[in-house]
Amino acid sequence: MSIYDFTVVRADGSDVSLSEYEGKILLVVNTATGCGLTPQYTGLQSLYDKYKERGFEILDFPCNQFMNQSPGTDEEIGSFCTLNYGTTFPRFKKIEVNGANASPLYVWLKSQKSGKLGSEIKWNFAKFLVGANGEVIKRYAPTTKPEAIGKDIEKLTGGA
Repeated sequence: MSIYDFTVVRADGSDVSLSEYEGKILLVVNTATGCGLTPQYTGLQSLYDKYKERGFEILDFPCNQFMNQSPGTDEEIGSFCTLNYGTTFPRFKKIEVNGANASPLYVWLKSQKSGKLGSEIKWNFAKFLVGANGEVIKRYAPTTKPEAIGKDIEKLTGGA
């Protein structure tokens, strides 16, 4: 099984098979608009701008499970991110990442790479780097700044 076997829902409500991203390097992130880590959107957008022409995509999954820090509708979240951080990478419908209602994608991601506290997502802005073959390469803590991931993306996209 790989990430390409999953179908997720775009923020506009339409389904998308992640097979559309086959052959690309992916950074999958659970995000929130009212979190102390929300300014990471700036770093995420910088990564996207730098590497998107080299086959890199960021998949943004808003999540309201951590102290209700992403309470808005999908449309409100999209507007907030575009207006405040100028984000242009794909954003999907709000999901849950832990518990009985966790997105099947996140159940799979967590089964591939555990964090320091086990498989559960600890907080907003946990990140999974997925290689062009659809396998999870690395999991990053919520506090890992996007800039620190650049060297790993560089290697995967054929950089130095």
